[in-house]
Amino acid sequence: MAKKHDRGRAGRNRTLVVTKEEQIRLSGKLMRITSDQKPGRFDIIDKTILGDLFSIIDCIPDEMADLIVIDPPYNLTKDYNGLRFKSLGNAEYLEYLRSWFPKVVAKLKVCGSLYICGDWRCTAALQQVMEENLTVLNRITWQREKGRGALSNWKNGMEDIWFGVKNQKSYYFDVNAVKMKRKVLAPYRENGSPKDWEETDSGNFRLTFPSNFWDDITVPYWSMPENTDHPTQKPEKLIARLILASCPPNGLVFDPFLGSGTTSVVAKKLGRRFCGIEMNEEYAIWAEKRLEKAEADRSIQGFADGVFWERNSLSFQKKSEKQKQ
Repeated sequence: MAKKHDRGRAGRNRTLVVTKEEQIRLSGKLMRITSDQKPGRFDIIDKTILGDLFSIIDCIPDEMADLIVIDPPYNLTKDYNGLRFKSLGNAEYLEYLRSWFPKVVAKLKVCGSLYICGDWRCTAALQQVMEENLTVLNRITWQREKGRGALSNWKNGMEDIWFGVKNQKSYYFDVNAVKMKRKVLAPYRENGSPKDWEETDSGNFRLTFPSNFWDDITVPYWSMPENTDHPTQKPEKLIARLILASCPPNGLVFDPFLGSGTTSVVAKKLGRRFCGIEMNEEYAIWAEKRLEKAEADRSIQGFADGVFWERNSLSFQKKSEKQKQ
């Protein structure tokens, strides 16, 4: 799929490129189902399904997913490679969510978890539809350092992720799998020894449990190997934190708005099964190429040695890895 995106790229630009030959081959790997089909759970595991969510959601088996990650169209007018979503009034957007969200929730296991992404314009509607179908446990806010400033308003530098479960007395959550490693700038000692931090040759660091505010996320850009031309691509590091916390090893992660495939790719890298639905064939093909690349490279930028590192710490990560080797 070498087209306008590929022309004029800088030499160090690592944005995903798909050739015409790859397009044909990868298109053949996509799963296509019709409204009269009923594939079983094992038929859709590790598949990218090409289709319209509204047409095929009833074909997907109920209670199959340990975790559902949803990154739906925000309430903004935006073009998704020729498919245009037009902003709606608040009430209309809520009805749009209600038209598909309960059906997606039905795909979640009784002990499963669900995350849904949004910005400040649609977060109230997301909270309402979540509360109508699940028990809401938290709202995560993450800092997205990307985009131009606004001359007549505050720059939008935050997005939300709502976290809910079917059964608040029984759900998977592994907080130890999502610890953060931060550099200690003012180390405190007790009896001459480090207190709650570690002294290493590569620096002084502290392992901490994450809160519901994440300021260590970098939005994909041209020099990152995970980058694609998708207009609203989520970072692998962001999705990795959701999957490690809320999906057991070998569990199934479902994404009904797969886009360029980040949820499936991260699930594969972290030893989980996956299934995603995407209606745009080009995006679905990007997902398949990224899944193939994940066979040889399971690294996730910002996640190394079993912990999440703060932003701009790559040199420390490399130093730590060399010392272990």
